[in-house]
Formats: sequence, C-alpha cells, structure tokens
Amino acid sequence: MVKAEDEFVRLTDPFRQELLAHCYRMMGSFEDAEDLVQETYVRAWRSYDDFERRSSLRVWLYRIATNVCLTALEHHSRRLLPSGLGAPSDDPDHPLSVLETGAWLQPLPGLPGDAADPAAIVTSRDSVRLALIAALQHLPAKQRAALILRDVLAWRAIEVAELLGTTSAAVNSLLQRARAQLQRVSPTEDEQTDLSEPGLRALLDQYIAAFENADVKALVGVLRDDVALEMPPNVEWFSGRVAVGRFLERNVLAGPGLTRMLPITANGQPAVAAYWRENDGSYRPHALQVLTITRTGVSRIVSFNDPGLFPAFGLAGVLAPETPR
Repeated sequence: MVKAEDEFVRLTDPFRQELLAHCYRMMGSFEDAEDLVQETYVRAWRSYDDFERRSSLRVWLYRIATNVCLTALEHHSRRLLPSGLGAPSDDPDHPLSVLETGAWLQPLPGLPGDAADPAAIVTSRDSVRLALIAALQHLPAKQRAALILRDVLAWRAIEVAELLGTTSAAVNSLLQRARAQLQRVSPTEDEQTDLSEPGLRALLDQYIAAFENADVKALVGVLRDDVALEMPPNVEWFSGRVAVGRFLERNVLAGPGLTRMLPITANGQPAVAAYWRENDGSYRPHALQVLTITRTGVSRIVSFNDPGLFPAFGLAGVLAPETPR
C-alpha cells in the first residue's frame, strides 16, 4: 500500500501546478482552484487501481479535474470584474459601493508552466491573462470547459466529447458558441508584452515611483488615454486617463511615503503589492494591482483591494519602514 501511494505521488505530483491553472481558468478563483485540485487528487488516488492507462496519466488527471470543476460550478455563481457588471462611473467623488467578496474574480499567483521552456512560458502566460479569465466566466460551464480543453490544451474534439458525454458535433457546436460569446465580451487589447523589454520595466518603475511619491502628474504620464481602473470589491470602475487620474488624486494618493509597492507577478502579468503606512511607521497589506503594460503605457489596472489575498502570493503581513524591495 505504501509503495503504491509513493508511486502515485511521484507520478502525479508534477502535474499539480498545471491542474491548478486549469481549475483556476474554470472557476476564476484561486481559492476554489486549490480546493478542487485537492479534490482531484483524492478522487484520483481512490480510483488509481482502476486506471487502465488507455490514456496518459496527464489526460486522466485532467478528466477528473474537469469533472470536479463542472460539478462545483453547479453550485457556484460566476465570478466577474466590475467591468462585467456595467458601464464605467463618471463621478470619482461619489461614494463607492461594495459587493460581497465571493462575487469577484481572484488573481492567480505567479506564472504556471515549465519555466525552463520559453514556449511553455508564453502559452501559460497567455492562457491565464486576467482579461481572458474574466471573459471565460461569462460562458456556461460546458462551453467554458470545451473552449479550454480545445483551445488551451489542444484536445481533439472526440476526446472532449468523451469527457462531456456527448458527440464531436455537439462539442464543435459548443466551441463555436463559446468563441462567439468570448469575442463579444472580451475587450480588444494591444499585443501583450513582457518586462524583459527595458522600456516596459522602466514604465513599471515609473508607475511605482509615482504612487509612492503621490505624484499625480507623473502617474498620469504613464497611463494611456483609454486606461481602465477596476477595484473589486468596489462595483464602480473608471475609464479614461482624466477620470482615472481624478479618482486616484482625490481618493488614493493621500501623500508621499504613505504607500509602499513591491513588484510581483500575477496571472503571468506585471503586478504590484501595495502596502499602506500605519501610525507606527510600518506598512500593512492593502491591495494587489494587476497591470496591463503596453509600449504606449499602462492600459489597465485591476486593484484587488483584499489584504486576505497576500498570503497566497507569499507576501509579508507587515513591512518595516526600511524594508528594501
């Protein structure tokens, strides 16, 4: 029994991170994804003796994980960003409305995939972009599964049909409807870029410096004209450099030195962990900002104003005043 368990762990553990990304794409929640991956491994261990190896171990695990997610989605409401609920606000001085935390999309720590393989890095990063994950949540569960299995994991239609208990023709129909819906709800974005380009890293550094110095002019200077700002759990969001700049100036940038920012990665994108200074001079978790940075500036800021997300990113619960980045 011990030998079989050791074999199971040795053979299945390498797939844990990619299964986490898969469940995250399905659920839009890192917390739910962790729970469902755990459930996947429990079910896989219970049925390991019956695994007939007609498919690869990886495919078998994905089958279990997808079914676990589909069952969970029967009892979960979809998770969205504020932009999925309505038009942007035009009044930065109006009090913000708060919706329960469980209704919102969550960011994904780091970057899934094999960091030693550049092709895997690109594929993993693009398949967990925040805008894509938000768009996926608009799809019915089976359409979502069909799209992810076909377009992200490159499964054949017959393999998806077997998993979903339907036909290849039905899968192609699901896929067609899913792609059409995704095109309707997903915003058109500039080509995604990464921070290996010196100019883009400089933009991130300027963004951080402007926030920490409460320098509105410098901050607005790195934003694009069409920049969007979302701040779950707040329902209101803002679009356009003028509106975003006014909101940040009046409600966020209270003074230099009040914010500390640490660069991190979330959803394969540049992000920052924002800490707020307390009366004793220390800095406490405030928000995780996931950024879309293009060659022409920052085009999107999604600020998850939930300190409870910090532990998942391995971030400190408090920063001393002298803590370096």
